Amino acid sequence: MSVVKSSLSDADLKVVGEALQGALVDLIDLGLVAKQVHWNVVGPRFRSVHLQLDEVVDTARRHSDTVAERAAAIGVNPDGRAASVASGSAIGTAPEGWIKDTDAVRTLVEALEAVTARMRERIEVTDEPDPVTQDLLIALTAELEKHAWMFQAESA
Repeated sequence: MSVVKSSLSDADLKVVGEALQGALVDLIDLGLVAKQVHWNVVGPRFRSVHLQLDEVVDTARRHSDTVAERAAAIGVNPDGRAASVASGSAIGTAPEGWIKDTDAVRTLVEALEAVTARMRERIEVTDEPDPVTQDLLIALTAELEKHAWMFQAESA
């Protein structure tokens, strides 16, 4: 049952809905991984990495809400349940226990690279069916790539 009617065709709605759902689970998982690493990072660059991780969490949470609301606005039910996130995310598992600052940086770079690669695919597939969603994905990908750049510069 769909309470919200979309102006998109069924085929376009399927493509856009899948793109938004994939973005949602990746963003939720990115926020969880970044927070897990944030709590457990240790080392000489603890403070800078710790603060940088919170910036990633803020970005992921803000954009996950935007993505979920866009899905709802076009009549697609967003699914942020733990099982959906676990089965649909592109991000590997966060390391267990204390995480050296260098390993924390590497973990976040890998997570951000995985998410941004999938975001770029979503940008491509939403070009024709829904430029509004594409624009949203472009903006969030730019922020994620900025975080990836900053983490890479941290380990240079």
